[in-house]
Amino acid sequence: MSNESNDFPPLFRIDVTADTGSGASAERYDPNAVMVALLRQMVAGQAKQSKLLEDFIQQQNATQRQRQNELGQWKEQNPELARCCRTAAETLSRVQTQFLRNLTEEVLDNEDSLLDGEFMLNEFVDRFGPRLAHLNGVLQVLSQLSMINTPANQT
Repeated sequence: MSNESNDFPPLFRIDVTADTGSGASAERYDPNAVMVALLRQMVAGQAKQSKLLEDFIQQQNATQRQRQNELGQWKEQNPELARCCRTAAETLSRVQTQFLRNLTEEVLDNEDSLLDGEFMLNEFVDRFGPRLAHLNGVLQVLSQLSMINTPANQT
């Protein structure tokens, strides 16, 4: 590092031509002032980002509270259906567990063909993928509709 000034490009170029005889522009250049100004701009930008994130979180929380209220009202109006959803979710959870057992056995039994052949992998995904996705979606809906209202769930 014989010449450290070449490591970083200059922030400003100073005109040193003999124009008006005034060297005031070179005298006014203060690298510390430039650094302070840049740091202030960074702090202002971070403050804006923080404010936007706070607003976003408040909006998300309001939406979630409204959804929880609507779901709670639905459960109060349909208590028997909510209990049936809970029973169905428990049964479907056992079905999902068995389905996952079958899926993992299929993977373990056909590991080589799944690794070697694209056809077998596509067949596997076609066979198990849509069922798994739909089963998870239905189970999620039933679970939400059957969730018991406790003080922890009502926040």
